[in-house]
Amino acid sequence: MQREASAKAGLPPCPPDVRELRDRVADFVRDRVMPREPVLDLGGPDAAAVLRGLRHEAQEQGLWALPLPAELGGQGLPLLSYAHIAEAEGASDHGPVVLGSASLLDVLMLRRHGSARVRDQYLKRLVAGEIRSCYAMTEPETPGTDPFLTETRAEPAVDGTWRVSGRKWFTSAAADADLVTVLARTDGVPPDREGLSLLLVGTDSPGFRVVRELPVLGAGGQWEIALDAVPVDGDHLLGERGKALAIAGERLQLGRTLRCLRWLGQAGRAFDLMRERAITRTRSGRSGGPLGDLQLVQRHIFEGLLALRTTRPLVYEAVAHLDAGREAHVEVGLAKVAAARMLQQVADAAIQVHGAAGLGPDTALPALFRTGRMARILDGPDELHITSVARRVLRTS
Repeated sequence: MQREASAKAGLPPCPPDVRELRDRVADFVRDRVMPREPVLDLGGPDAAAVLRGLRHEAQEQGLWALPLPAELGGQGLPLLSYAHIAEAEGASDHGPVVLGSASLLDVLMLRRHGSARVRDQYLKRLVAGEIRSCYAMTEPETPGTDPFLTETRAEPAVDGTWRVSGRKWFTSAAADADLVTVLARTDGVPPDREGLSLLLVGTDSPGFRVVRELPVLGAGGQWEIALDAVPVDGDHLLGERGKALAIAGERLQLGRTLRCLRWLGQAGRAFDLMRERAITRTRSGRSGGPLGDLQLVQRHIFEGLLALRTTRPLVYEAVAHLDAGREAHVEVGLAKVAAARMLQQVADAAIQVHGAAGLGPDTALPALFRTGRMARILDGPDELHITSVARRVLRTS
């Protein structure tokens, strides 16, 4: 109990039923998901079989699709409550996929902006885990922070369909997806600020191709895709033509906040590993004793705990703003930069305390550190958020 309190203390209060659910999710992720990470990380048929089994277990235990809309087959947990769950399931990169919450952003986007046919055809199947979706926005040779330079185009055809052509990369889970939401230019030319639209593309459509996997610091899961005049039905345009950035903006706000919550969970995992190592690892020679007796190790413990405790309130402030429907650019920007830095810092310290063992395959620390380094670029690099927040603060009278 003391170990859990040291890493998890500082959580905002949550109702007893949510606390009990959070603990059940944490136990499931620790006992069922984490031991299978080596297989899940490799992908392929074996990983797919393990994933199916874990998803079935999650459904049997009542842990499936906790934040997804109840009318679509989810459990309808509101954001303020789900935030606590997101930390627990996010302790493993595979937690959200296993527990059926990874589709949350796509489901909310399609429910709000999809046509009647799109909603009827895909939403319940997404929530049930029967199909998978992904989101393609970034392009090779085009700065990901400037969507106005998007070169992928969607041209209207005489039969009322669209023909989408272009190339996207760093598209998460594209190889296993059935659907991909593509940001494309339907009007104007780069860098026009208008004329960008979102279209829902079936990955089995003619002209759609997975080009290659893009390992990130040695780990898979990101993909480059190509679209060569891919036909898309007219009613698979999401929202209004030319209004993609408004939809993308609302998606990014929630998406960044969910990432922050999951990074908190992963940092807590790294902290627990560091603390356990400091307690149980003894030094050789006359001095003997546990590593935790060394002041430099104690400083790693202190700094890691400080980073966790000071970051968590920023993330939950962003959650509260989004849940209340308030403008949250500053809160989300602060949370995103702080959480990314915090995860990298805590994972790095845990590796240092482990020594060579922290670099090898016997702990989750290499993966946690890799995620921390990626976090400072994913969903916009630190510099983008720093500049954006500062400009908004300076404009405020």
